[in-house]
Amino acid sequence: METLRAQQIQTLIHIRAFPRSRRLPQCNGDSMEKSLPAAPIRYLWMKALGGYRKKITNHSPNVALRNDGFRHYAAYMLTPGFQSAAAELIALAQRSRTAYMCAERLYFRCHRLLLSDWLVAHGHEVLHIEGVGPVKPHHLTAEARMINGKLIYRGDRLL
Repeated sequence: METLRAQQIQTLIHIRAFPRSRRLPQCNGDSMEKSLPAAPIRYLWMKALGGYRKKITNHSPNVALRNDGFRHYAAYMLTPGFQSAAAELIALAQRSRTAYMCAERLYFRCHRLLLSDWLVAHGHEVLHIEGVGPVKPHHLTAEARMINGKLIYRGDRLL
């Protein structure tokens, strides 16, 4: 709560596939839904941006991603369902200072890395919050490429 207030966050978007935590019950969706309005911070769960995506193609163009979970999420980012959810996130962020969160503290170990890449590749600013101190701008992952309007993780490898 202190971090969100320090960064003047008005809307918090929860992008976990399953907004539950035994280890941090205060970060459960229902707990946050009750506590954040007192801040006052708007809370929304966007399951459509959640991680833990299943394999949707046998021929992923995202050959530079070694982690299966990241590769599956990157493939999901090419779908209309993701595009629609990302557009909703952008619309919310245009109306209020918005942050999105998941369970992993470090964004580069989480699908937030890929969502942040997608937003930056499409011309939006993403700032990573690491506490009450200064935010850090997101820089596109080195392996990311915009190919025919789609974000693909191919690096220097051939498709």
